[in-house]
Amino acid sequence: MMKQLKTLLIAAVAFLGTTQAMNAQAKVAHVDVSEIMQKMPAMLDAQKQLEKLSSTYDTEYKTMVDEFQAKVKKYEQESTTVTEQVNEERSKEVQDMQKRIVDYRDNAQKELQKKEADLVKPIMDKIKASIQKVGKAKGFQYVLNAADLLVADGPNITADVKKDLGFQ
Repeated sequence: MMKQLKTLLIAAVAFLGTTQAMNAQAKVAHVDVSEIMQKMPAMLDAQKQLEKLSSTYDTEYKTMVDEFQAKVKKYEQESTTVTEQVNEERSKEVQDMQKRIVDYRDNAQKELQKKEADLVKPIMDKIKASIQKVGKAKGFQYVLNAADLLVADGPNITADVKKDLGFQ
């Protein structure tokens, strides 16, 4: 136990020493990636596309659920006036409808996630390239995302990156 504690203490001291040496020598800046994404026109367009697609899926899903509920209600009302065989067939039909609804919902979610990834990846690549370009032009060795920092008192290049991307 003492040996593990001693090893952990040595590792912590070495880490802190390395971090302090790195900070003393390296030029570090930060950028607010979420602010850039929230205001970037391409990202706003992507969000509108995703909202439109989501609305289409929601409408279709609601239609399917409404149809399902109406059919279940109708079958429940008629269950005492039809044969057992008809009730069994209807029960199977209802279960099949239920499965189709669940499958549709699952596929819609997957399609939305895929569409989001397809739309956002090129935007993120463009933002990353701009951050690298601006950071390098300003002589920074490290550019950190402000969202990941507890303290962000250093240079902020968010405005420069937004300008490089062509918006404010």
